[in-house]
Amino acid sequence: MNTKSESQTVRTSPQLRLIGSVDEAMYAEFRDQLAAAPTEGPLVIAITTLGGNPEVARTMADDVRLLREPGREIYFLGKSAVYSAGATFMAGFPVSYRYMTKNSSLLIHERQITRTINLSGPLKSCTDQLHAALNEIEHSIDIEEQGFRDIVEGSNVTFEEVQNRAPENWYIGCEEAKQLGLICDIV
Repeated sequence: MNTKSESQTVRTSPQLRLIGSVDEAMYAEFRDQLAAAPTEGPLVIAITTLGGNPEVARTMADDVRLLREPGREIYFLGKSAVYSAGATFMAGFPVSYRYMTKNSSLLIHERQITRTINLSGPLKSCTDQLHAALNEIEHSIDIEEQGFRDIVEGSNVTFEEVQNRAPENWYIGCEEAKQLGLICDIV
């Protein structure tokens, strides 16, 4: 970028605009908009979301990582609400490429599960069902912790701090996110 004004214009002129739940439909829209976006130069992805599927968010973030690897500049622009899976998507961008609009906020929390386990049959098969559920939970915790490490990398927030704050649904306004170094700037 040549000037601050040119840099500001790039960050506030998203080529991809995503709004709504992070789900398979958003991923399809993301892929469609990405296919129609310019293939060279900076790319800005704006998102407003109250959350959704964290695995879809991780997939979108991985797509961004693969596009960045050859050296392409890709910016994140959080608008209004960047909650839950939106924060997971944001974690896929280096802090220096993360921006939020004025009066927007971020929500970081623990992954959640709702499951009823009905045990029926031989006792051995019951223990296998319980082990399978426990393995799923432990694997999801590992993924969650990696996501926490990704979102705080390069910021002033420690992994332990986000791990301690996440259970209480940590809402972070854009000004605080900037002070904590979770984003580069507010536009």
